[in-house]
Amino acid sequence: MPGLKLGKLPATVDDRDLMFSRYVEPAKLPKHPAQFGHETLFGARAWGMLGNDEWGDCAWAGPAHETMLLTKEGGHQAHFTTADVLSDYSAGTGFDSKAGPPGDNPTDKGSEVRKVNDYRRSKGIVDSKGARHRIGAYIRLDEQDLDEVYTAMYLFQVVGIGFKFPDTAMDQFHKGQPWDVVRGAHIEGGHYVSGVAKRRNIDVVTWGALQQMTEAFFEKYCEEAWVYVSVENLKDGKSPEGFDIEQLQADIAAL
Repeated sequence: MPGLKLGKLPATVDDRDLMFSRYVEPAKLPKHPAQFGHETLFGARAWGMLGNDEWGDCAWAGPAHETMLLTKEGGHQAHFTTADVLSDYSAGTGFDSKAGPPGDNPTDKGSEVRKVNDYRRSKGIVDSKGARHRIGAYIRLDEQDLDEVYTAMYLFQVVGIGFKFPDTAMDQFHKGQPWDVVRGAHIEGGHYVSGVAKRRNIDVVTWGALQQMTEAFFEKYCEEAWVYVSVENLKDGKSPEGFDIEQLQADIAAL
């Protein structure tokens, strides 16, 4: 796979994870519409590669993309460079770009999404001005329940998606095709992307671009999905969809 890298380590299980379904009463929350999202705030290929063409930092580039969207929605967009993202990749995993070239660097081992999430909550990821962006909490979604995933994406704008990457998906990406299930595909590793919209398919951000993912692909390959509690997209205490943060927090008592 020349030019593009993966880098998500296998999903782990922790009974202490906050689970979306434990705290949400569906009847209290608005039903997501058939289509939604704010992905058009950026051009289809204007998100930035952020090092994931050379290094296995997808689980760090994704949070930067998520923060870019949230802060732009909030009217104070943060910007990230490859150096910013790699500095957190280094701090969080011990990665050292000087230890060897791409493809032959023993410290470029990828990341566990849960550990990245904890880093985002405790330290925050750094932007190009040196400011750190923290999340208030990270909540595990039931990746077998697409309606729950869509509800979380609608309420909180982005969902982190970790999945097993089949070899056929790289060819589909280069051809501009949606990621879809292909019979006989082989798994090449793990990848992390940011789910930002529901249109005909699921729109995700990866490798600096928007990419479509079919529901069938998600259901077959997704092994973890996360939603992040952040106030960075709020204006006057409300989300872009008009949800009052205090009321939303009251409805989701554990948050």
